[in-house]
Amino acid sequence: MSEPACARATPSPAISGGSLLIAWQLKDKNVLIVGGGEVASQRIESVLTADALITILSPARGLHARTKQLIDAHAARITYYDRRFSGPAEIHKMDMVLTALDDVNISREICEMCRKAKVPVNAADIPDLCDFYFGAQIRDGPLQIMISTNGNGPRMAALMKKRIQSALSGTEGGAIEKVGVLRTQLKERAPGVGGPLGRKRMKWMSEVCNIWQVDELTQLDEHTIIKLLDEGWEKDRVPTLDQLKGQQKWHGFRPSQSIPSSTLWLPVIGSFALGAGCTALVFLARKK
Repeated sequence: MSEPACARATPSPAISGGSLLIAWQLKDKNVLIVGGGEVASQRIESVLTADALITILSPARGLHARTKQLIDAHAARITYYDRRFSGPAEIHKMDMVLTALDDVNISREICEMCRKAKVPVNAADIPDLCDFYFGAQIRDGPLQIMISTNGNGPRMAALMKKRIQSALSGTEGGAIEKVGVLRTQLKERAPGVGGPLGRKRMKWMSEVCNIWQVDELTQLDEHTIIKLLDEGWEKDRVPTLDQLKGQQKWHGFRPSQSIPSSTLWLPVIGSFALGAGCTALVFLARKK
């Protein structure tokens, strides 16, 4: 008797060895940064972008010029103490701790204290001590892209950041902001969470993003948004920008009959998806 096909199938490789890539909300949360050198300045900039409240511990003689600038420019969000880390009391009421020190032993001690206090911690350049990693980042307004090597090769993340950045047009952040406004106004017209209406709303928004090209989405001003909702959402269809402007005849297509997204997005997203994906496969055996 032959063996069932499912039993003869080649087993899939184990899914392990990675880390969970998440967007961590730090607005008005307390973050302690121990150290004031160049790496610390990079950490400060990353955390400031997330609107956190920062405490910095470092002797003044060890402050990098960029760290000094950030402390002076963001006094409302940064509290600076001209001293070294003194013990567990420093961690009290902190939501996150970052160390950027040359002394591995001190970093290890701070990490152990954080573990006992159940405070997430990152020790710069010591992957085995980290609860989470920093990666190379691309930011364009609401668009955030993180490239992580899971602590294996920060320089490789920086190289791939350049490749991905070169594939972007620079208009994506603006387009996303306009889509956010459209989504908000759609939810005002069709309020509620989940259910058939929620699924219909999600599908319609997805079709808009599939059918409209990135540079077209940047043209979503107040008048165009209202017209798109009136002529599109209210009539259960997704018109193109040219149709809204009266420059293209209507063919009565609905979301289920829309133009394939691959046809319209390929010029902008194709190089990004292919370039980023291929480079990640070549340089890292895992995939950002």
